[in-house]
Amino acid sequence: MVRSLWTGATGMIAQQLNVDNISNNLANVNTTGYKSEVMEFKSLLYQTIQTRTTTANGENKPIGAEVGLGVRNSAITSVFTQGSLLETPGEANFAIDGKGFFAVRGADGNTYYTRNGNFVFAIGSEGITLTTSDGLPVLNTEGEPIVLEDEDIVTSKITVGKEGTLYYPDEDNIPQSMEITIGLWQFNNPAGLSKEGDSLFSVTEASGDAMNEAEQDNLPKSKLIQGYLEGSNVQIADEMVNLIVAQRAYEMNSKVITTSDEMLQQANQLKR
Repeated sequence: MVRSLWTGATGMIAQQLNVDNISNNLANVNTTGYKSEVMEFKSLLYQTIQTRTTTANGENKPIGAEVGLGVRNSAITSVFTQGSLLETPGEANFAIDGKGFFAVRGADGNTYYTRNGNFVFAIGSEGITLTTSDGLPVLNTEGEPIVLEDEDIVTSKITVGKEGTLYYPDEDNIPQSMEITIGLWQFNNPAGLSKEGDSLFSVTEASGDAMNEAEQDNLPKSKLIQGYLEGSNVQIADEMVNLIVAQRAYEMNSKVITTSDEMLQQANQLKR
């Protein structure tokens, strides 16, 4: 019965974390480029009560008797399915149609990756720089910040092709390439990326190295859509169902602890 108390406790702890994860998904339902997360569970060690060869008559048994000792959370996996494309005003808003990621230069000098294409053209000491809403510079296909040295450029006239190349109209109002392309990267295992907050991800050994779409001919090319943003891929109906299931599982594990406690009380009374 003491074993059942601890088993029920592990179930309550696991389901509490599950509820926390579902709450995080629902809280980010309107976050641009957010990817929903799924809780993964695994069973704990099993205790052998009876071996497969033990019977009352000494005969062989085909199966034994093992009792589980509870559950724990093994991982929280990000689901990188495509979110819905939302039309938004702004010449620096981009949605990715495909598996690619934008790359940005963090304040610490490291490179981070994101699906959030809510960018702005910011005027700095070096010129007009394409940055995130937090001021982090967006990188081109060569891994360098995108900087427009001509400060007389009207950013509202800049257009971006599906391949990520920036265009600016000439005197005849014909778009001409600016010889700058927004970089896009892919990963063998995007679920292995480390979540850094602010919709940013960093590379880990599990994710593999970032693969530049401009340099890898064997990669399926992603497309950029100007004037759109990728919405969250969280499905509210699914998350509400998951929340109800997690709540019921929490209640059942709580009932296990209550029942075990009542059985212990009865055992103590029998002893008296």
